[in-house]
Amino acid sequence: MTPERTDPPLQADEPTMLLAFLQYHRDTLRQKTAGLDARQLDTVLPPSEMTLGGMVKHLAAVEDNWFQNVLRGVTELPPWTNVDWDDDRDWDWHSARDDDPLTLFSLLEQAQERSDVAIGQALLAGGLDALSVGADRHTGESFTLRWILLHMIEEYARHNGHADLIRESIDGSIGE
Repeated sequence: MTPERTDPPLQADEPTMLLAFLQYHRDTLRQKTAGLDARQLDTVLPPSEMTLGGMVKHLAAVEDNWFQNVLRGVTELPPWTNVDWDDDRDWDWHSARDDDPLTLFSLLEQAQERSDVAIGQALLAGGLDALSVGADRHTGESFTLRWILLHMIEEYARHNGHADLIRESIDGSIGE
């Protein structure tokens, strides 16, 4: 069964529109990875080393980084706390081959749930202009919630394009 995906509204206020597009792209990734087993989630499409399992784990890490670490200042979240990112900057991508599909999808779902709580709290506290606790490493400025949401939409959209190609190479399924 293909996971449901709802098109974003054509008319809505800015927070509703941004959250709808984020959810749309989250659901798109779920559709593109639905029904795959561990071997299929670890399939590469040369010359890239990207896998759909690595993508799922990467996006869980990105969700936690932006909404927990940067927005809220929470840094101690497993499984990311014990990772030597200096040793393997792409640990999330590489280590996914050791995780079963249930673990990968659970990791992403839990990260998204934490993100949704953080988004809701930030919206109540300051709306889309709520500022992050963490700062940009180049400028030292805080990010707005609006910026983080737009960045996350971009992150999912970019990787969903990759997912289209990888999934098609696995079983011929094509995206819309």
